[in-house]
Amino acid sequence: MGQIPSILSELAPPKPKFTAENVPDMTGKVVLVTGANAGIGKETARVLLTKNAKVWIGCRDVGKGEVAIKDLKDRTGREAHLLKLNLANLRSIKESAESFLSEETQLHVLFNNAGVMNPPVEQLTEDGYDLQFGTNVLGHFYLTNLLLPLLLSTARSSPDGTVRVVNTSSNGHWFSGLDFDTFKDSPKRRAKNQVALYGQSKTGNIVFSAELHRRYRDQGIVSTSLNPGGIRTELQRHQGGFVQWISSILLYDVSYGAITQLYAGTSPDAVSLGGEYLIPWARIGKPRADTQDPQLGRELWTYMEEQVANL
Repeated sequence: MGQIPSILSELAPPKPKFTAENVPDMTGKVVLVTGANAGIGKETARVLLTKNAKVWIGCRDVGKGEVAIKDLKDRTGREAHLLKLNLANLRSIKESAESFLSEETQLHVLFNNAGVMNPPVEQLTEDGYDLQFGTNVLGHFYLTNLLLPLLLSTARSSPDGTVRVVNTSSNGHWFSGLDFDTFKDSPKRRAKNQVALYGQSKTGNIVFSAELHRRYRDQGIVSTSLNPGGIRTELQRHQGGFVQWISSILLYDVSYGAITQLYAGTSPDAVSLGGEYLIPWARIGKPRADTQDPQLGRELWTYMEEQVANL
C-alpha cells in the first residue's frame, strides 16, 4: 500500500517551484538530447538553446530532425546540431557515437530522453530485442557507455568536477519489474501486453541510472532518473482514440514535461542528487524498492554489457 501515495504524488504534483526561467546560463556547455525532434526532448532543447548551450539533438529520422532544427531556430534564433541516432539498431548507435566524438571534445549533459511507448507487441528492434526495452534501455545504455570516456574527461576539466546523465523514466515503472527472459523476442515476451513491456523498460531506466551512479559517482558522473509527468506528446500515438481523448484533457502541456529533466541537468541544487529518482515537478521521489537493489543493477549492467560486447 505504501506505493499508492507515491503514485498519487506523481500524478497530481503541486505547482512547480523550478521552471524553465530558473535554468542557469549554459554558455560553454555541450548538451546532447536524444529524441529531441518532438515532445519533451524538443522542449528541453528549446530551453537550453535560449540559455546559450550548444545543443545536439539525436533523431532517428534525419528529415524530422532537420524540421525540428529549423523550428527551434525560428523560435530561439539559435541553431541546434543534428545527430542521426537510431536507438533500435546497436551498430547504428556505435556509428552515431563515433560521429559525435569526432565533432566534440566535451559533453556536459546527456539527456537520455528518447523512448517508445506501447507499440504493438510484435514490433522488435533491428537486433531482435523487445522494441521498448531495446530502445528505451539497451540503446541508451550503449550510447552512454560509448560516450563515457568523453563524459569522464569533461568532468575532470569542469570547475565542479561533474557532468550529468539524465535518464527519463515514468511512473509506468510501478507496474512491472524486470524479466530478463522477455528482453529478447520469445513466446514468454509475446504473452505479455505492451503496457507491461513499457513498464519493464521504465523500470530498466531507473535500475540503469542507479547503477551508473554507483559505478561512476566518484569520477564525477551525476546520474539521475525521473518521471517527467503526464504530458501530451507523440508517445500517445499508439493509444486508442478514447485514450487519446482522455489524455488530451488530463495531461499537461509539454512545457511542464521539460521542467524535471531541466532541473536534473542544469540546476546547481541537483548536483548532489546522483542516484535519485525525481518526480514532477523537480522533486525527489521514491521509486519501487527493487529499482535500487545493487544486485539487480549489477545483473542488468552485466546483461547489457554482454549484448554489445562484440559490436
